Amino acid sequence: MIFKKVGEGKPYPDHGKDSPRDWAEVPPRMVRLEELVTTKRTLDLGQLLAEDSTFYGDLFAHVVEWEGNLYLEDGLHRALRAALQQRPTLHARVLVLD
Repeated sequence: MIFKKVGEGKPYPDHGKDSPRDWAEVPPRMVRLEELVTTKRTLDLGQLLAEDSTFYGDLFAHVVEWEGNLYLEDGLHRALRAALQQRPTLHARVLVLD
């Protein structure tokens, strides 16, 4: 299993971080893929395989820590690419919600 769980939707409250500029305030750190719960069940294969898929966005995945779980909000294609390259970790911006 690549992820802890494949989820659908965001079970945590709205955090107000809507733009890459908002997320830039959150420092990146390493997270283990096996600890992540996805918030999307599907992925566009073209986005996964594109060489420039992160060119216009944040270089780091966006993760929300809430109630002891790490939810992968944005960056599913980065996480799957890491798994395909047999890397167990991913650099992500982790926003901790109380």
